[in-house]
Amino acid sequence: MPRLLIGVVLAVVLTWTSQAWSHAYLVRSRPGARASLARAPERVELWFNERLEPAYSGMSVWNAAAQRVDTGDARVESAEPTQLSVRVNALPAGAYTVRYRVLSVDGHLVESEFAFRVRGAP
Repeated sequence: MPRLLIGVVLAVVLTWTSQAWSHAYLVRSRPGARASLARAPERVELWFNERLEPAYSGMSVWNAAAQRVDTGDARVESAEPTQLSVRVNALPAGAYTVRYRVLSVDGHLVESEFAFRVRGAP
């Protein structure tokens, strides 16, 4: 019986601790990090492991000349609150950087970036 009680207490503590210290992290993206694309995407989409706070989450896409190339309409998808997306203008061949800043509903702010490349014309 004491071993069972210790096991239950340990499981509860570990579960609570992992939830308390969790942050929203990027699960996948389209295009993917370091992707080399034959055609330019029309949008950039990010998926996270936690629901995002729409009012405090955003993203932008930049070309190699440090010019913003997205349309400025980044949004958390209402049907899928773990997804953030933005439309991009026609992208010529070149390197692009996606920068994002998201606030998960548990209050943790996460900022990061990744790059992708377009090989051909849009």
